Amino acid sequence: MELTKIVITGGPCAGKSTALSRIQEEFTELGYTVLFVPETATELINGGVAPWTCKTSDDFQKFLMKLQIEKEKIFELAASSMPSEKVLLVCDRGMLDNKAYMLQDVFSQALSELNLNEVEIRDNYDAVFHLVTAADGAVEFYTTANNTARTETPAEAIELDRKLLSAWTGHPHLRVIDNSTTFDNKIKKLIAEISSFLGEPEPLEIERKFLIEYPDIDWLENSFNCKKIEIIQTYLKSGEKEEIRVRQRGLNGNYIYFKTIKRKVDELKRIEIEKRLSKDEYLTLLMEADTEKRQIRKNRYCLMSDNQYFEIDVYPFWNDKAILEIELSDENAEIVFPEQIKIIKEVTDDDNYKNASLAKIK
Repeated sequence: MELTKIVITGGPCAGKSTALSRIQEEFTELGYTVLFVPETATELINGGVAPWTCKTSDDFQKFLMKLQIEKEKIFELAASSMPSEKVLLVCDRGMLDNKAYMLQDVFSQALSELNLNEVEIRDNYDAVFHLVTAADGAVEFYTTANNTARTETPAEAIELDRKLLSAWTGHPHLRVIDNSTTFDNKIKKLIAEISSFLGEPEPLEIERKFLIEYPDIDWLENSFNCKKIEIIQTYLKSGEKEEIRVRQRGLNGNYIYFKTIKRKVDELKRIEIEKRLSKDEYLTLLMEADTEKRQIRKNRYCLMSDNQYFEIDVYPFWNDKAILEIELSDENAEIVFPEQIKIIKEVTDDDNYKNASLAKIK
């Protein structure tokens, strides 16, 4: 049984209710058993447990986190007992949504009390889809009338939306669905993004890569919508037409592990299959390392800008350049680069700038 766990998040009045209904309809037709973990905050508030009824707002957030963890465990346990080949577990908001309502030290304390770390809970989800609040780009449709647990003004909704997006920045599969189209097309775009991630009909990745001038690290590390990730990438022995790697990904001693198989379709598209590994599985696979390639160590800066998600890789052996990548659902989509990023040239088709090439021992 294949279980995929995703988060639908975003600011107030972003269209989540409609989105969840459409997800149920579309992916049931594709053969998935679709399960939904209801939004925990709304459940608690409607039951009388709210930021204004608890001793403090932080207490409410801690109660919410504890309940969220248990709900997700129950849904995952139930999913494992179902006679289904494909289960899509959809979380109406995830654990990191709570970070938008708490100071960093209070959030860190809550994680410590729950014996968790931020990397672990963020990357416990396979993908995150952020719907931008209607207050940002479609304010004429903004309302709180459809949810009694919501009281934000448009300005407050935009601020909260940005905090939520910042909380999830750093996840390897974060997608933003904005209000640049009609609401119906917004929902269609969400369904398309989820379908692309799930690999329906096959897991195609459209990626463009650019060589850039060495970025301003202070700017990146102090940017509100940027997160640093430490990556160690090891290439395994593989066939001629495929690339197999294992990756350690995280920060400050908190890591998760993946195995990725890539098969090229054409110059822009390739099939990519990714599997989460336990630490023991990862260490075992390291024994299959390709001895003709060195480990690649790099700092990745995940930067959200104008609702586009950039990954900037900074390598210890370069002090004058770096690599920027962006994944697209449409190969003709326009890319709007942050003004602080200086493009040297596009290297999407240049094998010299692939990690596998950089790893070759010369």
